[in-house]
Amino acid sequence: MHKQIPEIAIEQVAQHINERNNKAYSIPVVGNKQNIETPQVFEILPFNQIDNCARKFYAIDGSYNSQEFHNGVCISLYTAGYICYHQGRQIRLNNLDDPVILGKSYYPQNILITDEQSKEDIYDELLTLAPVKSMLEFFGSAESDIFALPKTAVCQSTSSLLGFCQEVLEWALFYEIMQLPDTKTGDVILRDGTLRSLNIKQKYLVKLAKEASEKGIFIIGITKKSPIKLELGYTLKQIDDYLQGQLKSTYPFKTQNKGQQKLCCWFEIPEPVLLGAYKADSGNMFIKKDIIGGRGFGVFYIARLDYVEKLQNYDWVIVDINIFDCYPNIEQKDKTINYDFLSNIMLELTRLTQEHYILGYPYPLAEAHNFITLKRDFKEEIVSRVKFCLYKDKRMDHIDIENLFLDIHDSF
Repeated sequence: MHKQIPEIAIEQVAQHINERNNKAYSIPVVGNKQNIETPQVFEILPFNQIDNCARKFYAIDGSYNSQEFHNGVCISLYTAGYICYHQGRQIRLNNLDDPVILGKSYYPQNILITDEQSKEDIYDELLTLAPVKSMLEFFGSAESDIFALPKTAVCQSTSSLLGFCQEVLEWALFYEIMQLPDTKTGDVILRDGTLRSLNIKQKYLVKLAKEASEKGIFIIGITKKSPIKLELGYTLKQIDDYLQGQLKSTYPFKTQNKGQQKLCCWFEIPEPVLLGAYKADSGNMFIKKDIIGGRGFGVFYIARLDYVEKLQNYDWVIVDINIFDCYPNIEQKDKTINYDFLSNIMLELTRLTQEHYILGYPYPLAEAHNFITLKRDFKEEIVSRVKFCLYKDKRMDHIDIENLFLDIHDSF
């Protein structure tokens, strides 16, 4: 079948990638402190010091999956959860008697969709989950004011419903973590993604962001897959070549161990780059650096927090940081940058990016992903458990059960 794809379609894809990957923006390889839209270079935190830290690092992630069968039955599930690391060790957040599962997660009871009412039941149950209920109470407004879309629009399709439920639950976990008695000033909450939303209106996310900033809790979104990286492909290669080929040999490293001499880098992403990366964004709401008229409360940075030889661009991640921490007086329209905070938090993030199996990306997020993701074998697991329940508890005939879940496509 793949041979029937027109060659011109393949050529258009290749041309688009090549053009985007070779754009040259006016970002110099040599930066200066007075302009944070230029590379800010620093030495990575020594490996033997990465666990010597009082702050805790939380990581949030979510997932959803669904499977529809030929008989009209659709099993759909969303989830979200979080884990926590302190001084390099994962700490227990639940009261389970399990030596492996240390994180905390939430799952709905309604996972069966047979009609439109089933979707609404899933939506309604979301609002009763403890973390979501607490967050809505904190927002202090009606559901119709908080969410960007009405229930009917959210429930229009299974994927839109599950995506909505997962994201709202993830935001609720931010608020839950902030209220934990063990969460202290200086702790960090990481999210796999950005600090922006199409489901929750900005003013409520801003309220959450301000609460975190006042408590001294740092909220950071980390993205390893982003159109920004394609847009900056040429620029990042130039910076990588300069750091490794020129600056590294003259940089005044504190460590004399050649194998541990690594240069890290970050800079705020200029607006022209964001416009190029998010052309489809209506009104540029997604990229707007403000607490009014946008989609969230973050400021986009790009950072190289570790380095892998011959894999330039792999190491760079998009770092979305709470605007109240970056620009403390943003409410007064004062965009004076808190440079000391930014330089310190980027250095702190290198405590998390030196794990050999995923250099350059915070390992708590990788572990949160492994903890919470509904794997590709979701169908096999859910079907086997339903079959077992039908046989054991409902006393259905074995043949009838097998016929219920027969997939005719498996015979092709």
